Amino acid sequence: MRDEEFIKRTVGLLPYNLQFFADDGDKTEDATAKKLGDARGEGQVARSKELITASSLTTLFLVLKIFVGYFGTQFINSFKLFYGCIEKLTNEDFSILSAESLLSEAFMTIIITCLPVFIITIIVTIVVLLFQVKWRISGKIIQPKFSKINPIKGFKQMLSKDKLVELFVDILKITIICYIAYSTLKNQWGMLFVLYDLDLEVAIILIGNIIITLGLKISLIFLLIGAADLIYQKLKFKKDMRMSKQEVKDEYKNSEGDPQIKSKIRAKMREVSMKRMMQSLPKADVIITNPTHLAAAIMYDKQSSTAPILVAKGADFLAQKIKEVAKEHNIEIIENKPLARMLYYNVEIGDEIPPELYQMTAEILAYVYGLKNKVS
Repeated sequence: MRDEEFIKRTVGLLPYNLQFFADDGDKTEDATAKKLGDARGEGQVARSKELITASSLTTLFLVLKIFVGYFGTQFINSFKLFYGCIEKLTNEDFSILSAESLLSEAFMTIIITCLPVFIITIIVTIVVLLFQVKWRISGKIIQPKFSKINPIKGFKQMLSKDKLVELFVDILKITIICYIAYSTLKNQWGMLFVLYDLDLEVAIILIGNIIITLGLKISLIFLLIGAADLIYQKLKFKKDMRMSKQEVKDEYKNSEGDPQIKSKIRAKMREVSMKRMMQSLPKADVIITNPTHLAAAIMYDKQSSTAPILVAKGADFLAQKIKEVAKEHNIEIIENKPLARMLYYNVEIGDEIPPELYQMTAEILAYVYGLKNKVS
C-alpha cells in the first residue's frame, strides 16, 4: 500500500507531455506544403458557398438600389412603347412575323436593360471566389466518381457532423429570412392595400423600394453568416488536412528519398570517386603533405592545361594511402604545411590550382624537376 501511494504522489508531481504518448496514427501534425498543394490540385480548398451567395445577393440589391429609378423608367417606357405597337397591330394586318418581331425586340430590350446588373454580379462573385481559393484551374473536381453514388456512404454522410452543421445553418437562414420579412412588411401593409389607387409608376417604385430594402437586409445578414462560415470552413479544412507522424515521415521519404538509400548512394559515389582518384594518382608529379594529416597530389602537363591540376587529396588514413601509392610509383613527397592546407580546403579534385598558389607550386615543381634531371 505504501508503494502504491508513493507512486501516485510521484506521478502527480512529475511533469509530463501528453504529446509523447500520442500514437503515430493520430493526426496531430499540421499538413505539409506538399499535401496542401496536392489537395489544391484535387480541387480541395477551404471555401464558403454561403459567402459567395451572400456577396452576389448583396451586389444585386445594391445595384438595384442605386439604379432603381433608371430601371423603373426603362421598363415603363418599354411597356408603353410595346403596348402602343400591339394596339397598332390590332388595327392593321396582324401576322405571326410581326408578333415575333415585336416579342424579339421586347426580349432584347429587357436583356440590354438588365445585362449590367448581371455582369457586375458575376464579376463580384468571381472576385469573392478567387479571394477564397486563389487562381488555379483543376478539372479533377468535375470528374465523375462512382464512390459518390454509393447509397451506404451517402446515407452516412447525411448523418455526418458536416451535414448537421449545414442543416443548422439552413434552419438559421430560413428563420432569419422569415423574421426580417415580417418585421419589414408589417409596417408596409397599409401601403400594399392601396396599390390599386396609385399610379403605375408610383406603385412600381413603392414595390421596388420594399423588395430592395428587404433584399438588402437579408443579404447583409447572409454576409455575416458567410464570413462566419468561411472561418469555420478554414478551421475544418486545416483539421481535415492534419497528418500523422508516420504520414509525415512517409511523405519525406517519398519526396526526398529514404535516408538509408541516400546514404548508400553517397557512399557508393564516394567509392567510385575514390577509385577514380587512385587511378589518376600515378600521373601526379609531386605529393605535398602536412606532413602526417593531409596530402595533395599535383600534376602539370603543359600540353593539356595552363596550370597544375589537383589529381588527388585526402586526410588521415586517405593521406597515408596516397603517400603509399606515391612511394610505389616513385613520386616525390614534399612537406609544405601551408600549401597542403590551402590545396586540401580550397581546391577540388580535377580543378586547376588558383593563381595565388602559382608561386609556391612552381617552386616545388621546379625543385622536383631538378631532382628528376639529376637522377636521369
